[in-house]
Amino acid sequence: MTATITPMDLATRILIVDDDPGLRSLISSFLDKHGFCTDTAGDPIEMRTMLEQNRYDVIVLDVMMPREDGLSALRRLQKDDGPPVIMLSAVGADIDRIVGLELGAEDYLSKPCNPRELLARIRTVLRRNAKAAGKEEAEPRPSPPGMVRFAGWSFDVMSRTLHDPAGKLITLSDGEFRLLRAFVDHPRRVLTRDQLLDFARGQDSEFYDRAIDVQISRLRRKLGESADGAELIRTIRSEGYMFVPTVSD
Repeated sequence: MTATITPMDLATRILIVDDDPGLRSLISSFLDKHGFCTDTAGDPIEMRTMLEQNRYDVIVLDVMMPREDGLSALRRLQKDDGPPVIMLSAVGADIDRIVGLELGAEDYLSKPCNPRELLARIRTVLRRNAKAAGKEEAEPRPSPPGMVRFAGWSFDVMSRTLHDPAGKLITLSDGEFRLLRAFVDHPRRVLTRDQLLDFARGQDSEFYDRAIDVQISRLRRKLGESADGAELIRTIRSEGYMFVPTVSD
């Protein structure tokens, strides 16, 4: 099963330009899994052809490529008022990084880079450019109605209260509340840990990848099972978690 697109990533299109087909495929698959729409190009010439055909929100651009290097391609992109660029370089020399940033690159990463770090840098670039343009994120986070129901449970989002099928009030921590709100807003969809971090954490909260698992474990214990004995939060191997019951107003 594929991961659900997060609000921040919805309709975001990324172009990956690198002469290494294996790396292009790796980065593209990872970003696709996290909700982006990605295209790839093997060199700057192919990149310009792609730019004539599509609009891109970010370009991930390798520095060292045949026929034309990434810095030269970046100069042309800046001249043409192209999309934001994140540079990748296997060299990692300070001079290349400085030149790339001075030419207008939004960010610069040394290869091999952690795909999660690249994902975080892309999201930072998107937020920064949206803020500079005076816009909201590509898709505002949906706001669920005041009261929702699932499997006999009642969850009042406005008052932050949860009642079990017998009407008993169940106390939720702030982290558990945020996670449950994310689940009821996206029922019957696979949410990765990264997506749950984006949906559930507050701007100043200290959520980490494994902390999501701990919070979900605690939330599961409080929710227990549905009346028919089925689990409410299902683990999807190698993907994330799914909130199983139907949610209604």
